[in-house]
Amino acid sequence: MAIQGTWGIVGGGMLGMTLALRLAQRGEKVTIFESADKAGGLTSSWSMNGVIWDKYYHVILMSDLNTRKILKEIGLENDLNWVETKTGFYSDGKLYSMSNLVEFFKFPPINLVDKFRLGLTIFAASKIRNWENLEKIPVEKWLKKWSGKRVFEKIWLPLLKAKLGENYKKTSAAFIWSTIQRMYAARKSGLKKEMFGYVTGGYEKINKKFAEHLQQIGVEFKYQTKVVTVKKEISGNLILETDDQSTYTFDHVISTLSSKESVKIATQLSAAERQQHNDIKYLGVICPSVLLSKSISPYYVTNITDSWPPFTGIIEMTALIDKKETKGNHLVYLPKYVNPDDELFDKSEEELKKLFLDSLFKMYPKLSLSDLNFWGTSKSRIVFALPTINYSKKVPKVTTSLGNYYIINSAQIINGTLNVNETIQVAETKLQ
Repeated sequence: MAIQGTWGIVGGGMLGMTLALRLAQRGEKVTIFESADKAGGLTSSWSMNGVIWDKYYHVILMSDLNTRKILKEIGLENDLNWVETKTGFYSDGKLYSMSNLVEFFKFPPINLVDKFRLGLTIFAASKIRNWENLEKIPVEKWLKKWSGKRVFEKIWLPLLKAKLGENYKKTSAAFIWSTIQRMYAARKSGLKKEMFGYVTGGYEKINKKFAEHLQQIGVEFKYQTKVVTVKKEISGNLILETDDQSTYTFDHVISTLSSKESVKIATQLSAAERQQHNDIKYLGVICPSVLLSKSISPYYVTNITDSWPPFTGIIEMTALIDKKETKGNHLVYLPKYVNPDDELFDKSEEELKKLFLDSLFKMYPKLSLSDLNFWGTSKSRIVFALPTINYSKKVPKVTTSLGNYYIINSAQIINGTLNVNETIQVAETKLQ
């Protein structure tokens, strides 16, 4: 895509900013349109009673080379902190540590033979390089083959349902492969040590610094400006219209919005490509953030195999980040991944608060409302595209029938899980 001219980018998240960075470095004139009042998208931050931190949980792995490269380019490499973290499992009403090999073999819910098969599954997935073959196999079939029926039903199935709901039945083995690949890479030495990272100040600092860097090299931002239509003129230029009825003319436009939104704003696209984009199935997320006066566990992540809690897992962010970042509070995320039409999106804030906190207090009886210093919920109906069977064969092309209108988004992650590093990778590769 080595084409010069003026470029409009719809969406000011990490993907849009990375695209803008590379285009500006080539000498292009770039304008980013962002509907929010600041850059960041799904990595945006908010204020929790004066504590500024990410709306959704994010972590940087040592293997996240794309993210680390961007941090170096914008001058934040020295703000990166590495911390050894621990992992917990909540199973049959009890909390267990699963942070090393010894704890793995002591894990009571499964027997020694099952543990061997579970470990073999993780090891095998970490060594597989040909993910294309895994795309043809349902995740349930592949996991049962390697781990056995008991391990699948006791460990894998609850985790799959928590992350995907009943959509796990349509998901390929490439999903679990990519998940294991990324988490396995986080270990500094085999299964011995888990090293996660974060930037001092969180993504509030990263996004602000990234946007400032872009502005310094000539990129213009249009905040609180929602793009409603993109149309091609007879001259070949693209006219971009915003919600305040302003119009802008560009030689090229890139949409980083979801596939459905990207074709919605470009009504001149062919029916076939519109259908291809609309056929991509997304999952959304309900993500409460809780500030507590006390810690609930020593674990950064607690995986849950019991079916009754409404949340997918528990992320205790202050098991990773310094509590100075949260003014002495303990920050906990309670994410729940759901379909975009799930009834949870229609529940009131008070209903969600009762549902999630009742379950949290049941899991951790030492907690009560007196320990709660903040409650807030972040929601997004469109978060990540489900890696269904033969997904890479279904992903639409970057180029469209309009010629100079491009769609580059996270749905084009075909051999990885949705995270900042993979999102940046899409920008780095699809722009070439």
